[in-house]
Amino acid sequence: MKKILPETCLEMLRLAATDLPPDVEQVMRDAARREAGGTAASAALGILIENIAMARAQSRPMCQDTGTNTWWIRHPENMSGRVIRSAVVAATRKAVKAGFLRPNSVDSVTGQNSGDGTGLLHPVVHLEQWARADLALDLLLKGGGCENVSAQMALPDVSISAGRDLEGVRRAVLLIVQKAQGKGCSPGVLGICIGGDRATGFAAAKEQLLRPLRDRNPDPLLADLEKRILAEANTLGVGPMGFGGATTLLGVKAVKAHRLPASFFVTVAYSCWSLRRAHARISRGRAAFAREPFVHKGR
Repeated sequence: MKKILPETCLEMLRLAATDLPPDVEQVMRDAARREAGGTAASAALGILIENIAMARAQSRPMCQDTGTNTWWIRHPENMSGRVIRSAVVAATRKAVKAGFLRPNSVDSVTGQNSGDGTGLLHPVVHLEQWARADLALDLLLKGGGCENVSAQMALPDVSISAGRDLEGVRRAVLLIVQKAQGKGCSPGVLGICIGGDRATGFAAAKEQLLRPLRDRNPDPLLADLEKRILAEANTLGVGPMGFGGATTLLGVKAVKAHRLPASFFVTVAYSCWSLRRAHARISRGRAAFAREPFVHKGR
């Protein structure tokens, strides 16, 4: 596994950057058919869909902002986390050199670009041991524009009459979407965490972006919440790139986390339309690539 891990990671980075997952592309195409012909919203979606096809055909990044590569990796107990992180870093450097990723890792104090896509806490790697002999890898590339409009609110919030309940969560999330006004390269996808602390809320919310867009939340209360937020957000009139229209969001995915009695956070990880993911499993010295994540499947 150690020998093929760097090349597997490199191929995952290529796939994520250049080949939009079919579930995301299909939802984009469905949205384009719903928009009125001749409108800015229709034209914007048409351009994005054309861009998706060109990126795939040429194996080139579909967006100039290739984003932060964030990994969720399940590994056997006898495999070193240090070795895994080293493989991810090596693959990131190769991906930059090959043109799949942009050299976009900048020292926050000096402003100096490392030039190879790596740096302190960059890329981001979440490791978890599991009771299996293989490796499961999930990757998300998330651009800076959509990261800028990700947000967290503390409830209650009297300004929007939001209490510490699912109705309050709904109001908070719709406010966050309304404030974004398309700046996150809408139509967007929301990962939501209800509860947790400030740090775990953002981590759990971002992890929700790995879910297929048309899956159903196993928690019926959260499934209903996801459906309602998606429908109501698409009546806000923000639309693709903020041009107006019926497609402000492509999907909504929510999870809950236990919290302290004193805190009730609602955290939204906002993804742009370019929801770039890749998934692979390494078993018995071979890598298999998949279109759906392993992170939410049984362990």
